[in-house]
Amino acid sequence: MNYEPFINSLIDLAIAEDIGDGDHSSLSCIPKTDRGAVQLKMKQPGIVAGVAIAQMVYQKLDSSIKFEIFKTDGQELSFGDIVFRAEGNTHSLLQAERIVLNIMQRMSGIATQTREYVKLCEGTKAKVLDTRKTTPGMRVFDKMAVKIGGGYNHRMGLFDMIMLKDNHIDFAGGIENAIKLANDYVKSTGKKLDIEVETRSLEDIEKVLKVGGVRRIMLDNFSVETTKEAVLMINGKFETESSGGINLDTIRSYALCGVDYISVGAITHQIKSIDMNLKKV
Repeated sequence: MNYEPFINSLIDLAIAEDIGDGDHSSLSCIPKTDRGAVQLKMKQPGIVAGVAIAQMVYQKLDSSIKFEIFKTDGQELSFGDIVFRAEGNTHSLLQAERIVLNIMQRMSGIATQTREYVKLCEGTKAKVLDTRKTTPGMRVFDKMAVKIGGGYNHRMGLFDMIMLKDNHIDFAGGIENAIKLANDYVKSTGKKLDIEVETRSLEDIEKVLKVGGVRRIMLDNFSVETTKEAVLMINGKFETESSGGINLDTIRSYALCGVDYISVGAITHQIKSIDMNLKKV
């Protein structure tokens, strides 16, 4: 999928909501022809993310701005590290400042937290997945940051995977019927969509094993002990994904159960932005 249209639209929106009919603070006290330079500095350690997006923001506002990169997305940085320098028209630099910081601080916070979860899964086969628990309109940036942090993207939205969750199953009249109808839908539409089904008990898993027709089984809110049982039952016939309230304290226990994936909503919806600033040089 090409994410560039989403990125361009979000940057356009960010510029429009911040500048409106003009940056009157700059217009009131700085000559329009003034030139200068700024640099982005880390104010706390973390994984930097969003450098490429920052460059796009500057270029959108003013294609003549010179952008020099010192640190790239995914690097683990320390307090005081300089990430990039931008030079050009002072008005353009000031207009970009808050937009760039808002995007990069959030993306870096997500990448940093993702890296923590990923490290806790080292030595196992479990991959850390994000979810759709993202800020509306910011999903592409959030998911880019997860990848920068070493995680993996689950589906982007409702359109690129069939995921039969509890409500789908209950409205469809049961897990077997939901799977059957989903497979019929894929065949009738000709869409190449993977099917994942959420299970809430070992009994649900037994039903899925009988009917088949899915790529991945989600083990939703299973205990560690029940997860081990589930992995043994599935025995590699389908991909497995642990989900539901998994945090930094518990993720390694789930990873050691032998699941293929662990989805963690917290890496995008319970994050702390990384502190950084943009100052004149």
